[in-house]
Amino acid sequence: MINYCNQIFLAPMAGVTDLPFRLICKSFDADLVVSEMISAKGIEYQDKKTNRLLKTCPEEAPLIVQIFGSEPDIVARAAVYVQKQGAQAIDLNMGCPTPKIVTNGDGAALGRNLEKAQLVIRAMHRELSVPFSVKFRSGWDDKSKNCVQLAQLAETEGASAVTLHGRTREQFYAGSACWEDIRLVKKAVTIPVIGNGDITSPETAMAMLKETSCDSIMIGRGALGNPFIFRSCKEYLKSGTYRAITEIEKKETILHHLELLVKHKGEKLGILEARKHIAWYLKGIPHSAIYKNKAFTATTLEDMKAIICDVWPQT
Repeated sequence: MINYCNQIFLAPMAGVTDLPFRLICKSFDADLVVSEMISAKGIEYQDKKTNRLLKTCPEEAPLIVQIFGSEPDIVARAAVYVQKQGAQAIDLNMGCPTPKIVTNGDGAALGRNLEKAQLVIRAMHRELSVPFSVKFRSGWDDKSKNCVQLAQLAETEGASAVTLHGRTREQFYAGSACWEDIRLVKKAVTIPVIGNGDITSPETAMAMLKETSCDSIMIGRGALGNPFIFRSCKEYLKSGTYRAITEIEKKETILHHLELLVKHKGEKLGILEARKHIAWYLKGIPHSAIYKNKAFTATTLEDMKAIICDVWPQT
């Protein structure tokens, strides 16, 4: 059974939280990891690319799979299919702000349509035997915040937990997350509330927990190039201090991440996927632009490893 309280989650991020990255984050003490968002229609029509996103392994358990869609029956069937594939819990995306998602009435667009959202959540609850959660934003814009109503609706319709990203759809990922919205949602429901937005360090993790009283936290962009953040946060929340990441630890992690990408995706696709991760890992490194440019032309695992060894030759 999924425990939604006192946990540190890896947030679902399209094109990022694939199996290799989830395994890396688990190795640094992420309690729970969430897949990239997966189209309910893609599952319905057995799209090959969609099925590849469901790839998992025992080392990352318990896995939460996030799906998106706005047609109740299709979403419910997709959720049941994912459950049968071994997901220990399902998350419904009602927060994605990208135009191609909201144009179809999904993601953040579903989050602004309470009637339809209710039908989707009700259908999931009716069909599922594993727990499910709902992830949404503060609202469409500052003038139409409805996160409290959404949280109450989700609780009424049987959701086991809710996650609030304290930004509006209008903000996308700009500006600051409104943690006050998370606090208000926590006051309004009895199911666990997971806070998401602007957790970039152990100190901000502690601050969110104190300011909002949320039950757990979810880290997204703060983990890009920094999967170590999960271990650091857990240490800080427990003792008030945390270990610095050593250069050798960082180098070994990057090399391991590269190997996982090639293992699970093949060398060609794995190295293509590795390029963005390398750019994130190299952020703040002296002369990083030189190494990033090399990484973006690398085509083999050995090429990419050589670049990392050039960055950290003495470790």
